[in-house]
Amino acid sequence: MTLSPELLLQAYRAGIFPMAEHRDDPELFWVDPRRRGVIPINGFRISRSLARRLRREDYEVTFDRDFDGVIDACADRRETWINPEIRALFTELHRRGHAHSIEVWMQDELVGGVYGLEVGGAFCGESMFSRRRDGSKIALAWLIDLLKRAGFMLFDTQFLTEHLASLGAIEIPRQQYRAQLATALRVSPDLAGTPLASSGQDVVQRNTQTS
Repeated sequence: MTLSPELLLQAYRAGIFPMAEHRDDPELFWVDPRRRGVIPINGFRISRSLARRLRREDYEVTFDRDFDGVIDACADRRETWINPEIRALFTELHRRGHAHSIEVWMQDELVGGVYGLEVGGAFCGESMFSRRRDGSKIALAWLIDLLKRAGFMLFDTQFLTEHLASLGAIEIPRQQYRAQLATALRVSPDLAGTPLASSGQDVVQRNTQTS
């Protein structure tokens, strides 16, 4: 399967997405889960330990500074569905302003991040990684704080994992996901005009789900 960036955007707007069996598989297949993983925009859960980590000032968070570095780090694992075609597609969509990344840095080293696709008022999270403890959690906390303030309505995680469930992710039926997606597609958030949080303390204070 050879996809164009335009077709990929149409697929996400319809609620489906492509994957590969592994990084060396040239073939892609469409995925339309019966139950979809989402993190409610107002339901991200910050544990006490994560709140303490976010408040520390030993890291820096950036937006779209190193998209290539994030997607490559996400693919740098034993099993991955990110093959060269998916990487090329998302790199092009990033160039066009549709795909975005959050990077976490410590001493100029990229230690965590998350990337995904913006479609209307929905953000489709693709993958995240950690090279230091809590690197991906920090990235996700800052991203959802940004999306909330920019006016997004839906954060799609595709699938539910124990890790995501600990952060507030839930599963919803396909029909409910598509209804939420349809509503989100009618929204025009202002991601480009919304700055990142000024500090991890601000991220914690704005989050109503701290526990």
